[in-house]
Amino acid sequence: MDVLWAPWRMVHIGGPKFEGCIFCEHPLAPAPREALVLAAVEHGSVMLNKFPYANGHVMVSPRRHVADFAALTAAEYAGLGELLRTAVEVVGSEFRPEGLNVGMNLGSAAGAGIADHMHWHVVPRWVGDTNFMPLIGEVRVMPEHLEAVYDRLRPRFDALG
Repeated sequence: MDVLWAPWRMVHIGGPKFEGCIFCEHPLAPAPREALVLAAVEHGSVMLNKFPYANGHVMVSPRRHVADFAALTAAEYAGLGELLRTAVEVVGSEFRPEGLNVGMNLGSAAGAGIADHMHWHVVPRWVGDTNFMPLIGEVRVMPEHLEAVYDRLRPRFDALG
């Protein structure tokens, strides 16, 4: 039997759980790298997913605490659309995936892990990137550490603010 070792994951799995809303509080963090925040602009922010589905998985969210897509103002919608477009371009050009999943889950019944603050997921995908590991072993194999992914992406977002 082959053994897959990823001991760095225990820091995330066994560490203290965040109290509050990551989409409201993390963009204000004094240490963006520790909070995995890639960009924080007027109407939105981009951050790495702490528990990614694939290498380079980012989330785009409004700065205002809002769960209802229809509750966005026109300015928020426009700003978030541009931020989402930028996130798709950056992730695509940096990781060169064969495709991308871009979407959101509105409400816990739809699968939202954080249902009270809407957010988009941008997930790079490659043919054959899903295998038996998540299905049988309940394990995801990530080829690059989160901090290394952050260091790759952060300079690409610096021009935003």
